[in-house]
Order: sequence, then C-alpha cells, then structure tokens
Amino acid sequence: MTSTAVPTAPPTAPRRLLHPDPVVRRLSWMVLVNTVGNGLFMAVSVLYFTRVTGLGVGRVGIGLTAAGLCGVVASIPAGRAADRWGSRRMLTVLCVVEAAGMASYVLVRGFAVFMVVVCLETAVDRASSTVRNTLYADALPKATRVQGRAYLRAVTNVGIGAGAAVAALALQADSRPAYDAVILVNAVTFAAVAAMLTRIPVTARGADVASAVRARESAGEGDAQDTAGAPPATRRGALRDAPYLAVTLLNALLTLQFAVLNVGIPLWVVRETDAPRVVVSAALILNTVLVVAFQVRATRATRDLRSAARACRASGLLLAGSCLVIAVTHGLPGGAAAAVLLAAVVLETAGEVLSQAGGWLLGYDLADPAATGAYQGVFNAGASAGMMAGPAVVTATAVDHGPLGWAVPAALFALSGAAMVPAVRWAEHRR
Repeated sequence: MTSTAVPTAPPTAPRRLLHPDPVVRRLSWMVLVNTVGNGLFMAVSVLYFTRVTGLGVGRVGIGLTAAGLCGVVASIPAGRAADRWGSRRMLTVLCVVEAAGMASYVLVRGFAVFMVVVCLETAVDRASSTVRNTLYADALPKATRVQGRAYLRAVTNVGIGAGAAVAALALQADSRPAYDAVILVNAVTFAAVAAMLTRIPVTARGADVASAVRARESAGEGDAQDTAGAPPATRRGALRDAPYLAVTLLNALLTLQFAVLNVGIPLWVVRETDAPRVVVSAALILNTVLVVAFQVRATRATRDLRSAARACRASGLLLAGSCLVIAVTHGLPGGAAAAVLLAAVVLETAGEVLSQAGGWLLGYDLADPAATGAYQGVFNAGASAGMMAGPAVVTATAVDHGPLGWAVPAALFALSGAAMVPAVRWAEHRR
C-alpha cells in the first residue's frame, strides 16, 4: 500500500514578510504603530508651526535647533536610567510623557510656549530612542540582534511612509482642525506603544553579561558578582572609554549622510540643476524602497567587529562616491541630471544600509554588556549630534560652493569610514 504525500503549500506572502522570531514580531508591531504616527507628524509639522501657529520660519529654525541640542544632552542620562531602572520600565514612562508632550503641541499659540514644548518633546524623543536601543539589547540575543534591528528599520521606513501618505489628507485640508487631529493621533500612538511594551520580554542582556563575566574569569580577571539584581559595571565608564568615543565620533560623521539626502539633494536640485523638481520626491521614495529591500541583507556583511568596521569603510567610499556623482549633475540637461541624481541616491542608500548595519554591531558589541544603556546613550548622542550638524555642514560646503563643494562631505565620508578600521582594532585591544 502506498501513500501519497500531500504537498505543503508555500507560505503566503504576508506570512513570509513576518519575522520568524516572536520577540522581533512583537517589537515590529510596536515600531510600526510608533512610526506611522511619526510619519504623520513629520509630514505636517513644519507647515503646522508656520501656517497654523503663525511662527516665522526663522523662529521655527531657532526652536528646532535648540530642541536638537536638548535631544543630544538627554541621550546620556537616559541610557544610565535604563541601566538602573530597566529599559522596558523607562521606555514605558517616556512614551507616556511623550504622548502628553505631543498632545501639547495643539496648545501652542506663541513662540515661548513653542520653545518649551518642542525642547521638552525632542529631549524625551531622543531619550526614548536611547532607551529603545537598550531595550533591543535586553530583548534580543546577541547572535540575532543586528539582524533584528535591520528588520525593525525596514518596518520603520514602511511606517513612516504610510504615515506620510495618510498625512496628505490633512495637508490637502490645510486647516487647524485637520493638523490638530494628526498631532493627537500621533500622541495616541505613543500611549499605544506604552501599552504594547508589557508584552516584550527582557532577558537577553543578562545572558550577555554572564557570558562576559565568564570570559573575564577564564582570562583570570577575577569574579564579578551581581548585586541588587543588576550587573556591575566591569569596565571604565562610557564617557571615559576613549576607543568607544572614537568609534562614536566616526559614526557621527557618517550620519551626515542623512543631510545629503534630506537637505543637500533638494537644495541642489532647485538651485544648481535643470532636473525636474519631482526628482526630489522620487529620490526619497527610491531611498525608502531600497532600505526596506536591502537593510536586512546588509547585515550579512557584519558578522563580527572587524567585518562591521570594513562595512563602515565600504560605506564611507560609497557615500563619497554619491557626493561626487551629485556634483556631476551641475550643468547637465534636465533628464540626464535627474537620472544621474537617482544613480547617486542608489550609491547613497547602499552606503546607508552598510553604515547602519556596521554601526549597530559596533555600538552594541564594543559596549560593556553590564552598562548597555550608558554606552547606547553615548552612541546615540553622537549620532544625534551628527544629524543635527548635518544640514549646516552640507549647505555650508556642497550647496554654497557648487560642484567643488561636494568634495568636502565626500572627503569626510571616505576618511571617517577608513578610520573606522583602526579605531575598532584599538577598541578590541582595550576591551
């Protein structure tokens, strides 16, 4: 008697898109809810501040700059708080505070209130980013942490894109009630994330600490005992860890890339090329699609510290190349300029996914596992500073000085990427 095997149906497309790790799936739903709200707010925020609240562009710029500084400063104490009180607990509190802060934007009627709200909200947002990165270390095992983060970044891009698309309805209405509704919906997403955090397990970091302690014991460095349920710091503090600070600085220089895409290309298209203005939107869409498609794959190039450093070096070269390609568009006919600009975006995005994958691994694996929050606070502060300085650097060099000006960011990217390899080697020797 023979039996006929029933062929197993292939997984459906939606199931293939879901991550196999249940913890990553829970995190991805949390990230999706949060980033849809972020996309809503990002799409309308500048118009809300200038058209609805009546603030001038200059005052909005002053407020956003001051808020950026507050965000940089908030990252480090937030990381220490996550180490002391737990990342999940801290992120829950911060999400509730951020929900209240976001809702407060609808009360803005003048510059003074705007300054208070935007500075506090941005400080809490950057603090939340640091604690969220610490939560990933607490929830995901070291072996799958970078791949998990890559998947979450792809989800982030999908969420922001979806939120921005929905925000088009408010932009079309162009009224205070419509903008207020968007802001309040974003506030609700923060409250929803706070509720979802209860389902995120936080056990992975304890295993990392135990592994690190065993490694030190086998190396003859003595026993390390846990006290009060929290692992002791076993190395110098994050702010005194010179090799880690060097890697943080180099990563901050690589984050200038985001200003190239979000500020440099739009201004360059308008001021220095004959390319159609729609290429700016096309560039952002192309970048989003490529990040979603390739961010997880880019983690294959970052298996350990040295391969992560090499990925950052390759990223620097790709980012430098994209700057030089952008410079070539000066003087080209409109169609040709648009095509070359999109080719530059492909190079920039390739550099972006590699630098993100490499940066995640270096930020986690070079940190003391007993003080992940403190180290993530330093690493995030560096990245925040780079993103804050990026628009000024790109406009003062590339945009204001024509094709030759692009050589400056190109050199910064190439040199910072190349310097990552010896910096990581130094950090390895000092661990």
